[in-house]
Amino acid sequence: MTNLLLHVFVILGAFMLLAYWRAPLWLSSVLFLGATAAGVQIGGMPMYSLIVVGVVVALINIKPIRRALLTGPIFGVFRKITPAMSQTEQEAVDAGTVWWDRDLFSGKPDFDRLHAIPQATLTAEEQAFLDGPTEQLCAMLDDWKISTQHKDLPPEAWQFIKDNGFLGMIIKKKYGGKEFSNTAHARVVTKIATRSGSAAVSVMVPNSLGPGELLQHYGTDEQKNYYLPRLAKGIDIPCFALTSPDAGSDAGGIPDFGKVCRGSYTDPRTGAYHENVLGIRLSWEKRYITLGPIATVLGMAFKLYDPEHLLSEKEDIGITCALIPTEHEGVHIGRRHYPGTAVFQNGPNWGKDVFIPMDWVIGGAEYVGQGWRMLVECLSVGRCISLPAMSVASGMVSSYTTGAYSRIRNQFGLSIGRFEGVDEALGRIGGMTYQMDAAQRLALAGLDMGEKPSVLSGILKYHNTERMRKVINDAMDVHGGKAVCTGPRNYLAGAYGAIPVAITVEGANILTRSMIIFGQGAIRCHPFVLTELRAAMNKDLPAFDTAVIGHIGFAVSNAVRAVVMGLTGAKLVGSPKSGAMAQRYRNVVRFSSAFAFLADMGMASLGGSLKFREKLSARLGDMLSGLYIATAALKKFNDDGAPKEDLPLVAWAVDSALYDCQVAMDGFMANHPSRALAFLMRALVFPLGLSLKAATDSDGTKIARLLMEPSVARDRLTQYMYRSKDENDPVGVLEHALKAVIETEALEGKLRNAHRKGTLKSITSGERLAEALSTGLITTAEFAAVERARRLRREVIMVDDFDATLTFSDDNAIHRDILNQPKGLDIAASPKVNAVESVKIATETRPVS
Repeated sequence: MTNLLLHVFVILGAFMLLAYWRAPLWLSSVLFLGATAAGVQIGGMPMYSLIVVGVVVALINIKPIRRALLTGPIFGVFRKITPAMSQTEQEAVDAGTVWWDRDLFSGKPDFDRLHAIPQATLTAEEQAFLDGPTEQLCAMLDDWKISTQHKDLPPEAWQFIKDNGFLGMIIKKKYGGKEFSNTAHARVVTKIATRSGSAAVSVMVPNSLGPGELLQHYGTDEQKNYYLPRLAKGIDIPCFALTSPDAGSDAGGIPDFGKVCRGSYTDPRTGAYHENVLGIRLSWEKRYITLGPIATVLGMAFKLYDPEHLLSEKEDIGITCALIPTEHEGVHIGRRHYPGTAVFQNGPNWGKDVFIPMDWVIGGAEYVGQGWRMLVECLSVGRCISLPAMSVASGMVSSYTTGAYSRIRNQFGLSIGRFEGVDEALGRIGGMTYQMDAAQRLALAGLDMGEKPSVLSGILKYHNTERMRKVINDAMDVHGGKAVCTGPRNYLAGAYGAIPVAITVEGANILTRSMIIFGQGAIRCHPFVLTELRAAMNKDLPAFDTAVIGHIGFAVSNAVRAVVMGLTGAKLVGSPKSGAMAQRYRNVVRFSSAFAFLADMGMASLGGSLKFREKLSARLGDMLSGLYIATAALKKFNDDGAPKEDLPLVAWAVDSALYDCQVAMDGFMANHPSRALAFLMRALVFPLGLSLKAATDSDGTKIARLLMEPSVARDRLTQYMYRSKDENDPVGVLEHALKAVIETEALEGKLRNAHRKGTLKSITSGERLAEALSTGLITTAEFAAVERARRLRREVIMVDDFDATLTFSDDNAIHRDILNQPKGLDIAASPKVNAVESVKIATETRPVS
C-alpha cells in the first residue's frame, strides 16, 4: 500500500511537472503511460489503471478517435453556443495587431523579448523640433487668455502652427509633411498639453484619427497629391465626422446614410460644373466634431446603400468614408460646442440630400463599404497617442507643480508636503505619472516598429485617462484654494475642467473597460480562441480539433502553474534581473498564469454570455491592464539604465499595478455565478490567500520627497514638460521659489528659534527679519535671500481676483443660439453661423491686501 501511494504521488508530481513546463502532448503522454506501466509492475497499481491511461492516451493522441469521441461533440456544442459576430465586430477583431499583449495572455511572458524591444526615442530632427518650434509655441500660449478672451487659440498661434508644420507631423516628406515617428508625435502633444490642453487638441487631431491618416493609408494618388500637401501646410484644416446624436459609442450603428445614384454638382475647389456623374446622395447629422467649426475639408463616415445596383449586386454596401470640402453646397458647418472648460474648436455639422461624386470617397469606388475597417485600424494607432499623451502631460504638470507647491507652502511652521496626508497624495501623483509614461512609452515603441496594437490602445486610453483624473484630483486637493480660484495663476483648473472630455471621447471609458479591453483581448491575444472561432464559422473540424486540444493543455498548464507559484510565492521562477526588481518580475509571471487560467475558466463556464456580463469582463480586462502597466514600468526602468534614484517610483508603479490585478481577480471570483467553480479557482490561484500588498507608505513618502526638491529623478519624471524660466509666469515662478525656499529653510528655522527664545521681539515676520539684520543675527546677503524667498513664496500662493463687473456683448446671444440648434435631418437649411463670444472677463489682476 505504501508503494502504491508513493507511486501515485510520483505520477501526480510528474504530471504537474510536465504541465508546469508545458511539455508537448506526445511527450507527456509517453511519459505518463510509461510511469503508469512502471507503477503496475513495481508499485502495486492495478492493471486496469494502465488500461484506463492507455485509453485516455489513445483518445487524445489518435486524431480520428479524438475527433469522433472528444473534439467532434465539443465542436457541435461550441458552434451552437457561440454568438455570431456582426461584420463590424469581425472587422474590429481583425483590425490592428497583437504584440506584447499576447505574451501577457500566454501565462509565460518572455522578458528577454520585452527588453529587446527598441526604446521609443527621437531622431535628431525630431528632438530639434521639440526643443525649437514646440518650445516657441508653448511660450506663445496663455491658457487663461485662450479660454476667457479668445475662446480659441490666438491668430498668431494658429499661424505659427501652420507655418511650422504642426498639422503635418505624420504626413510623409514627399507631400511636404514632417514624417515624424509616433513617438515624436506623442511627445510634441505632451509638451504642448503641459501648457494648453486646447492647443494640444488642436494639433493632435489632424495627426491622429483624421483625413491625413486615412488618406496616407487608403487614398487614391489623386486624393493624396491634392490634399496631403495642403494639409501639411495648413492650407486645409481637416476634421472627421463619426459621432451622431443617435450613435455615440455604437459607432457601427450610425444613422447617417448615402445612396448611390447619378447627379450633378459644382466642385467648390475649382468652380467646375460636372453633370450626370456617378456619386452618392448623402444625409447626415453629426456632433462633437473637433476642428469642425473651422474645417475646410470634412471627413465623413456614413452607411452606403446601392438600391439601383449601380456599383454591384449588393444593396447594403456598408460603412464608407468620404472627404467633402466644407464649402460644398448643402454642407452646414461652423457652429460650436464648448466641451467643458476647454475651448478647442468643436461643433456639429449636418446636411440633407447632398450630392457628392464617387471620387470623393477615400480610396475611390474600390473602398466603398470598407470605412469601418479603415477607422478601427487607424484608431488603434491614434488611441495610443493623443489622449494618453495628454494624460502623461497632466501627470507631469501635477507632479512638478504639486511637489514644488507642497515644499513652498507652509502651515503650522512646516511645508505642507511634510504632513502624511499630503505626502500620500504626492506619492500617488508621482507613481501614477510613472505608470502613465511607462505605459505609453512601451506602446509607442511598438507603433514605431510597425505594430498597431488595438488591445493595448484600449488599455492606454482607459487607464491613462483614469489616472489623469486621479492625479489632477489629488493635485487639486493639495493646492486647496489655490486651485479653486480660476485665473491666470491657476495652472490646474484648465486640465481639471477638461477631464470629462478625455474620459468620453475616442471610446467612452465605461464602454472601453467593460466591453472592449477584454472583449478584444480574449479573441486577439489568446493563443487559441480566435482559431477556434474561425474554425467554428468555417465548419473546419480539423482546425478546431488542433486548437481545442492545445487550448485544453494550455488551461491545465496555467492551472498547475498558478497553484505552484501561489504555494511558493513564485520563488522558483527565474528572473531576468536581480536585486529589488527580481521578485516583481516573478510576480508578473505568477499573475500572468493566473490571469490566463481565470480567463479560460470565465470563457468556458459562461461562453458567449460573458460578452454581456460586463462587470466580470471588466475585471478580466483590469487583470490584463495591470500586467501590461507593471511590465511597461519594468521596461521603462530598465531602458533608463535602472537609476537607483527611480527605485521608489518603479516599485510603487509595479506594486500598485499588480495589486490592482489581484483585486480584480478577487472580485472576479467573488462574483462568478458558479460558486463551486469560484471555490476551485480561488483554491488554485490563491492557495495561501491574497498575498500581494499594495504599494508601501515608505515608497510613497520617498516619491513625495523626490517631487519636493530639484533632482535628476524629478527631471526624468517630468522631462517632456514645458518649463518657463520667467518669474512672472505662474508655473515658471515655482522653480525659482522652490530653490529660494530650500536655500533659506535653515535661516527661517534660525529666525523662528530666535523668536521663541525671545531674542527677536518684533511682532511680524518682516519686522523680525529686519531686527535680525540690525542685531547681526544674519548677514546682508542672508537678509536678501530670505526676503527674496518670501516674495517668491507669496507670488506662488497668491490667487487672482477681478473687477466684479461682467460685460455681456449680446444679452440674448446664448439663448438665440440654443433656439437655432438643428433638430434633425428634416431641418430647413440655415446659414453658417460663427460662435458668439458672449462674456468678456476683465483679466487685470491686483494683489490681495
